[in-house]
Amino acid sequence: MEKVRMLSTLGLMGAMRSLSCAFEAETGIHVDADFAPTLALLKRLRDGEAADLVILTREGLDEVIAEGRVLADGAADLARSYVGIAVRAGQPQPDIGSEAALRKSLLAARSVAYSRLGASGVYFAQLIVRMGIAAEINARASIVEQGFTAQRLVSGEADLAVQQISELKQVEGIEVVGPIPHELQTPAVFSAGRVGNAKHAEAADRLLRYLASPDVVPVLRQSGLEP
Repeated sequence: MEKVRMLSTLGLMGAMRSLSCAFEAETGIHVDADFAPTLALLKRLRDGEAADLVILTREGLDEVIAEGRVLADGAADLARSYVGIAVRAGQPQPDIGSEAALRKSLLAARSVAYSRLGASGVYFAQLIVRMGIAAEINARASIVEQGFTAQRLVSGEADLAVQQISELKQVEGIEVVGPIPHELQTPAVFSAGRVGNAKHAEAADRLLRYLASPDVVPVLRQSGLEP
């Protein structure tokens, strides 16, 4: 079976599970996918890891296009993603509807889990500095090096988890409260491009066209992303 090697940011992991199956059924091309935070993927690409297609934040993709690793031609924005907050299933849901309510809910939490390497973690670290509560939150935060912050809710290590909504939804036994107020955030844009020295260039182009097509919109929405 023909295959295509894809490196993708964690934000699309949920959607890609079903989209890869649909693509394989339609084309007979197997998608060999590996998921990690954008910063980790950028390092792996720069270290020379082989891939055919990459999905990164738009900023990350622009960097590797500028470096000549990924082709600008055919690169496409696939989805927007907002950062949200989750609690363990069955726990009361805090009010995060305004900046004041969010601030109060974050300060009231025993521990807030957020990621160190992901776009959501970088954003959240800046947000709490801007809100003037960074010292209090970080004194008892549960910092996740890599992977899903909501796992810290299930294990009982944190009361609130912060991450892209599409990533929060990957974890069983939690409930997404909702997005951090939209006026406080700029959505991450996830974009795909073909790697310049792709071994399976034709298959990568087919996958890229499929992921940028209107057919995939319902799956993106279901996984917590906005087309």
